[in-house]
Amino acid sequence: MTLHAMIDRVTDRIRERSHDSRSAYLAKIARAAQDGPARAHLSCGNQAHAYAAMDDKVDMATTRKPNIGIVTAYNDMLSAHQPFERYPDVIRAAGRAAGATVQVAGGVPAMCDGVTQGRPGMELSLFSRDVIALAAGVALSHDCFDSALYLGVCDKIVPGLIISAATFGHIPAVFVPAGPMPSGLPNDEKSKVRQQFATGEVGRDELMKAEMASYHSAGTCTFYGTANTNQMLMEFMGLHLPGSSFVNPNTPLREALTVAAVQRAAQITNLGNEYTPAGQVLDERAFVNGIVGLMATGGSTNLVLHLPAMARAAGVIIDIADFHDLSENVPLMARVYPNGLADVNHFHAAGGLGYMIGQLLEAGLLHPDVKTITGSGLDSYVREPKLDGDTIRWEDGARTTLNDRILRPAGDPFAATGGLKQLQGNLGRGVIKISAVAPERHLIEARARVFQDQESVKTAFRAGEFTEDTIVVVRFQGPRANGMPELHSLTPTLAVLQDRGLKVALVTDGRMSGASGKVPAAIHVSPEAAMGGPLARLRDGDRVRLDAANGTLECLEADFDTRDAAVFDPKGSHEGLGRELFAAFRANAGPATEGAGVVV
Repeated sequence: MTLHAMIDRVTDRIRERSHDSRSAYLAKIARAAQDGPARAHLSCGNQAHAYAAMDDKVDMATTRKPNIGIVTAYNDMLSAHQPFERYPDVIRAAGRAAGATVQVAGGVPAMCDGVTQGRPGMELSLFSRDVIALAAGVALSHDCFDSALYLGVCDKIVPGLIISAATFGHIPAVFVPAGPMPSGLPNDEKSKVRQQFATGEVGRDELMKAEMASYHSAGTCTFYGTANTNQMLMEFMGLHLPGSSFVNPNTPLREALTVAAVQRAAQITNLGNEYTPAGQVLDERAFVNGIVGLMATGGSTNLVLHLPAMARAAGVIIDIADFHDLSENVPLMARVYPNGLADVNHFHAAGGLGYMIGQLLEAGLLHPDVKTITGSGLDSYVREPKLDGDTIRWEDGARTTLNDRILRPAGDPFAATGGLKQLQGNLGRGVIKISAVAPERHLIEARARVFQDQESVKTAFRAGEFTEDTIVVVRFQGPRANGMPELHSLTPTLAVLQDRGLKVALVTDGRMSGASGKVPAAIHVSPEAAMGGPLARLRDGDRVRLDAANGTLECLEADFDTRDAAVFDPKGSHEGLGRELFAAFRANAGPATEGAGVVV
């Protein structure tokens, strides 16, 4: 199938925009790779330190077996990462069987956004991505590894690991998932109880019962938020083994896939004939394929922040206009909560990523000729893994959807576009995701209520102050102000107002969670208010117009452009729970339109 003209056009402009930075990047990783495996050049003392605690120290010192480094985000605070506790033992055994040695190179922090939503700790969440990249860089700086296995799943973890994998782009990188938890209480039922709690219809005991029934075991949360969007992305970009993203933890197939990942990591080092450095996988075509996957699945808006930062680490420059133009030409093929009632287990059973990739390839909406960890081409990602005894074989995946209420063909999608829109106007530049927003709510014009934090919105709600159509503006939530926390805890409040018949929308220079959906939200508005951006000039009562169809976000007051900007007051948001430690991050964070990065 001929490549779609818009896919070709967007890729070409990214390639042109990135010419100098990508050329410099490729030259850098070529220099790093030219001397062959680095540990061969370590002194005897260096090597003795590196191998001292290893059972395989003789092999490591005297043979040319590939040495695989593990970078792990294991902790048991995150249900999605708890299964990684036993992965190193499995990987070491698999490595020996594959003729390789294995070391845990280092660990990276991994915070749970589900625990910190609405709490001060959420103000460290976005910056944790850069900390993860730095920590992984420290792990790999020992310069002992011929390939790397990255164990990570959730929100900022995978983007941070990708930034590191790109920085060490001469080292082959295989990402190893843990899989989603089995289905529990349906997400729509959980959401209903949350709204009932927000209105006082049920007590905390019923809320806790519903939450515990939803988040109930090891594995990724089953809604299609940022964590599961990350897993999709790794498959579309060729860094997972095909079909491995949504296999449940602690199952024979899951463990066999981990073993297969180790085998592949051993095969693609610079010691053999299939050398596949991460930096060559992470080219402009891979990032375009990832964005196409984001649009076709209705994935998390957090990736609109993360993908530009990830790409920049590989010398590729992405703009939010690229997301918009791809979204306008990629059909929405999936309905997974919060864009539907199904969870990711249902999506996987309906045909999952293999079906989608096959459909998108046939429609010319993906680059087929990319480099992946399986070799050249994306065709292998339409296959699915099956157990044959203790080993994996890949066979043809579903060619027709097994549930058209969850997954539909590219030629008969749920919507003609991916539902992500760029917004521009005198309030700045941002994005809105409308794939779960009712069409009658794509245009909202109303008076603004301006808040400096999300708790003030909840206080106003409890006081009964929202009695008419309202644009809720929450400003000073950008990376330079307080680290750009997610405002997901506002979702039940705004949903209640919407269900009461009011037209409401959120406008913010902060983020909304990948789990948010049906309330229109103009997010990542840049320049942010703390840097004198236009949101700092808004006042209560201003007429504001959010028009997703035409991509505009405007204050309609005649004197708006001549007003003085409100000044950010950091009191209460720069101290406590470690926030003091991140002053340098806040001072140096880039704009949201470029990924809000500190280290890239």
